[in-house]
Amino acid sequence: MGDTILNLGCGQKKLPNAVNLDVTPDTNPDVVHNLNVCPWPFSDNQFSEVRANDVIEHLGDIVEVMGELHRVCRQGAKISITVPHFSSANAFTDPTHRHYFGWYSFDYFTGEHEHSYYTRARFRMANRQMVFHDNPTNKLVRRLAGRWPAGYERAWAWTFPAWFMWYELEVVKEERNP
Repeated sequence: MGDTILNLGCGQKKLPNAVNLDVTPDTNPDVVHNLNVCPWPFSDNQFSEVRANDVIEHLGDIVEVMGELHRVCRQGAKISITVPHFSSANAFTDPTHRHYFGWYSFDYFTGEHEHSYYTRARFRMANRQMVFHDNPTNKLVRRLAGRWPAGYERAWAWTFPAWFMWYELEVVKEERNP
């Protein structure tokens, strides 16, 4: 079992050479833990990479979760997150979803948003993308939404819904002087 990659909410999609975590023992993960219960059972600065595909939307306190991700990750660690876009029909169909996300949802953790004071955990936005179902109309919508995300989300999201959001964050930790 690797100790530098953490795969949150692995379900049946376990990653080789990673610590695969899930809330249920039925999926046979390496670690059984409810991510809503903090602190998580990992050391500070343990991981250099985290995969959180289709799991963050199920958790209660996103600010607390991001704080735990920051704690268990090393400086510069890469965190890949996929979550439902707020306009996706699937966002509301799944009764276990507690949150829905948009282009700017994780800007609260970069320190650049006016409401970044809710947490000291900081991340750099390395990449983000709105993902759409593959069809001819959505090819154009995807390009326009990627170029003008605020305009898309204000005016067109309910007419041409996105499927999900993908974010790639990088952990930023302050250097401490001895």
